[in-house]
Formats: sequence, structure tokens, C-alpha cells
Amino acid sequence: MPGNWVYLLVTTAAFFWGANFVLAGAVLADLPPLWAAALRFVLGAALMLILALRQGDDLAALVRRHAGAYVLLGVVGIAAFNLLFFHAMQTTSADNGALIMATNPLLTTLLAAALLGERPSRRHLAALPLALAGVTIVISQGDVRRLEGLQFAEGDVLMLLANLTWALFNVSSRRYMPQGSPVGNTALMMTVGAGVLLAAAVADGGTFALPGLHAGVALAIMAVGGTVLAYLFWGMGIQRLGAARASLFLNLVPVCAMMLDGMLGTPPTAAQLAGSVLVLGSVALAMVPRRRVAAT
Repeated sequence: MPGNWVYLLVTTAAFFWGANFVLAGAVLADLPPLWAAALRFVLGAALMLILALRQGDDLAALVRRHAGAYVLLGVVGIAAFNLLFFHAMQTTSADNGALIMATNPLLTTLLAAALLGERPSRRHLAALPLALAGVTIVISQGDVRRLEGLQFAEGDVLMLLANLTWALFNVSSRRYMPQGSPVGNTALMMTVGAGVLLAAAVADGGTFALPGLHAGVALAIMAVGGTVLAYLFWGMGIQRLGAARASLFLNLVPVCAMMLDGMLGTPPTAAQLAGSVLVLGSVALAMVPRRRVAAT
């Protein structure tokens, strides 16, 4: 795969995850959060399994060879992260949650260095605080004084655990994701995660009702874009770029959510646009290859 294409893939994954924030309101109007998460991944897993079978993947053979990897990645990257995130957001604010998750590239970089031996470049290390500053401006809507009123609650501990879980998923994907078909691997990993989430939703005892047309369309878009394509592209990006470099693209998620909100009638402030430029510049700083000095 050409190098430029992998940047497009992880950027597209960030775009779809940003779109999830915009679509979630319509889905949560008809479904409890845990059921919304479970249905999203059940639909996503079903679509991935169909795609894997259509392209001829021998799913039974993949399970026999790599069942442990699929269980690990599905439990950590889908089930555990979403369960922790769901329970955290019940007792913390959206601003707190977003700011905690904004530190994920730094946490992933540290874990990748400790567990995978990935050594970040100086430009990568310089990009981390720049990106975090840009994301903070975007989340605070350009008024950093809003952050002074943040109060830490019990949910922030759960959000920290969710943040750690996602960083572990990034690192685990780099080390344990089997070689071969990205579609088959993602389908089986997603099936494990969807099964755990569905069991948790049933055990929770929340009322389930079929979503209406508006919520159903939003859920379908989340299943196709924010689940199937996002996880598929993200996994491919981690395999090519490494966990630490790929994680920098997570900073684009709030930027994409802000831009989509703007298209729907909530225009960003000038400060938010400046923060977005700072985020984009930091990612470019870390990704643009260094020029080789010609031998004399």
C-alpha cells in the first residue's frame, strides 16, 4: 500500500469517529446508550462477516489459528472501551471526557515505546503538545476559561481507564493482529466485541425498542462508517504506521466533529478554526518524511 494511502485511511477513520458524535444524538433519542452501542457493533460485525465470506476468507481456519488474538482485541478494543466509556459518561461531563481522551496519543506513544520498542522521533514528540493544545482550543470553543470550571467526578476515573484501554488496544493491534486479510481479522474481532456488548445490554435490563426511521438511519451510518470502515482502516493504519504514529490522527476526531456540526448549522468560532489548524499542522509535522541529505 503506498504511504500516502495509509494517511488517507486513518484520516477517514478519524472522520467517521467524529461523525459518530454528530449522529449519536438521534440514536440516543430512541435507544438507551448500552443498547445503541450493542446494536452498532452487532450490525457492524454482521456486515464485516458478510464481506469476509464474499471475498473468500476461511473464517473457521482463522479462528482455529488466531482465536486468542481475536478475543483479546475484541474484548479490549470494543467491549471494554465502550462499556467504560458508557458508564463514565453517566457521571462526567462531555468536556472532561473529551479532554481526557485527547491525551490518548501521548499515552499510546508511551506504551508503544515501553511495550513495542517504537522510538518516537523528535518531530513526533514536538507534535504531541501542539496537537493537545489545538484539541483543547477546539473542545473549549476557543474560550479556555471554560476549563476553569471543570469539576472532576467519579466518571473521570472510568474515562481514564477507557483511555488506557484504547491505548492498549492500539498497542495490542500492532503486536497481535494476525497477518493476512484485514477484513476477516476485523470481522472476527468485531464479532467478539459485539457479543460481549450484547450480553451486557441484556444483563443491564434496559428497555429495548426498535428505533424510529431517523434514529435507524443514523445507526446504520454509524454501523457502516463509524464501525466497519473506521475499525478496518484504523487497524490497517496501525499495521503500517505503528501504534504511536497512527494515534496522532485521533486528534482529528474532535476537529471532524466540529466541522460536521458547522455543516449542520453550528458554525465554529475563529478560535476553533485556529485550533483546528494547529491540530492539522502538528499531524503534518510528525508525518511528513524528512528529506535525505544527498551524499557529497
